[in-house]
Amino acid sequence: MQTVIEKRKKSIFPVKDDFKSVDEYQMIFHAAKSPYFEMQLDDIIRQYNIFLKSLPQNCKPVFKRYFLSDASNQEKLIAEKENNTECAVSIVQQPPLDGTKVALWVWFQSEVDIKKDGDLWIIAHNGYRHLWNASAKVTEGDSESQCDMLFRSYQESLKKENCSVEKNCIRTWIYVQNVDVNYKGVVEGRKTFFNEINLTEKTHYIASTGIEGRCADHNSLMLLDSYSVEGLYEKQIQHLYAPEYLNPTHEYGVTFERGTAVHYGDRSHLFISGTASINNKGDVVYPGDIVKQIIRTWDNVEALLNEADCTFDDFASVIVYLRDAADYEVARKMFEGKMKNIPYVIVLAPVCRPGWLIEMEGIAIRKNDNPGFRKY
Repeated sequence: MQTVIEKRKKSIFPVKDDFKSVDEYQMIFHAAKSPYFEMQLDDIIRQYNIFLKSLPQNCKPVFKRYFLSDASNQEKLIAEKENNTECAVSIVQQPPLDGTKVALWVWFQSEVDIKKDGDLWIIAHNGYRHLWNASAKVTEGDSESQCDMLFRSYQESLKKENCSVEKNCIRTWIYVQNVDVNYKGVVEGRKTFFNEINLTEKTHYIASTGIEGRCADHNSLMLLDSYSVEGLYEKQIQHLYAPEYLNPTHEYGVTFERGTAVHYGDRSHLFISGTASINNKGDVVYPGDIVKQIIRTWDNVEALLNEADCTFDDFASVIVYLRDAADYEVARKMFEGKMKNIPYVIVLAPVCRPGWLIEMEGIAIRKNDNPGFRKY
């Protein structure tokens, strides 16, 4: 498995200056094939421990996400393994399509202080506080009311830290059980809450992915992962649009940003939302053609990256979602050529619009030199 580790490793920086600069590593661990989930999970954990030992001594995980093939039978064991975790842990049923039962994405950072306060994990460094929450859920009501309750609960957690969704939230991931049925309610629940806090097409929204995913409890119709930052100036946040390729999301009734860049003194973080084969009129492009949809999706993502002076080479990690498992081999070959040494995973997760066969998201990190902002 060492070859897998080396292939998927991507290091970001460090930059040495008067501040304690952060080393950043993002990694996606893929299990060796085995008929037993626990054996695959043990292999993932073994790889994780080997990789962690290879990092600088003060590197820590700041966020983890497990992709499972069967949450009902697997989630409990993950929770047991992560009982003494030191960061936010997301667990979602989105089966890896390489024939395994589990994959793991981890973001590691050095020189950070980590603590848990209520539902939030707080990562502190150089005057910034990064607030993570994972796998938030409720089990009563329909998808619209669950979405509304989850965002209101998140708002209350942020208020305890003198933060808010509208001022500090950078990225959300919304996992919807039976997305073809329940996504409409999630859209309405989010829209109602956003209108109340003045997140509109005239202000801004939040980078997000809304996609099929679930937990072990069938009463939970959606899960919410979220990331906020406290300590930013407004001009450090750049929303990405790529209008030649993509239309504003509010034009077809949804409320999220195509992507968001956060600019620090020494680097920029780009959070690319779930992006599919769509044009600047909001139409599905190349229905039924997985190859052309992948190419159009790449074009859209590249346009978003270019707005913040980035390219595909700046990706630190990528997640690819397929509606139809039969498209996996085509997608694998295309992404293997495109991603090269960038960590990525391809999972089974129907996109919110049936005509889309594929969606991708990612986090890019590039070197920056802006003395007007604090270093990261």
